[in-house]
Amino acid sequence: MNLNKVFVLGNVTRNPETKSLPSGQQVANFGIATNRFYSVNGEKKQEAEFHNIVAFGKLADIASQYLNKGSLVLIEGRIKTNSWQNQQGVKQYRTEIVAEALQLGPKGQGGGFSGGNSAGFAKFNRPEPQADQPRQDNSNEIPIIQEDYPASSGPVTFEDGAADEIDIKDIPF
Repeated sequence: MNLNKVFVLGNVTRNPETKSLPSGQQVANFGIATNRFYSVNGEKKQEAEFHNIVAFGKLADIASQYLNKGSLVLIEGRIKTNSWQNQQGVKQYRTEIVAEALQLGPKGQGGGFSGGNSAGFAKFNRPEPQADQPRQDNSNEIPIIQEDYPASSGPVTFEDGAADEIDIKDIPF
């Protein structure tokens, strides 16, 4: 089994450029910078990595409407490398992330969008498949535990006896 999945959280480096494909579908291209902090022999260092992002359809519309240079954004997608020959006949490559979902950062963090969840992110996914495309089975989705979930609901027990009791107050996050 193979997996091509990437998550990148960073700042937009250039405003999204939106174009229309011959089919009429929108496509947006923009860049994201991510930072890595580390230390070598006690000296703190930082390095930046730059990523090319491509979004199609509704995600392209959202990106062009809400993202601008400096915005904080979380992109979920897949890596794709394209190749072509330039005018001199040299083969060139471009690796990009094809966005499948994006979450806009809070407004105070570089001009994003203030969403409705506790982290300050607004999440947008690819639209549902059309009627002629197969639907994915979402029955095995991981449930989301709300931050305001009442901890007084008592201990959680397992049917198979794998754990005696887990109190939700003992979970460190």
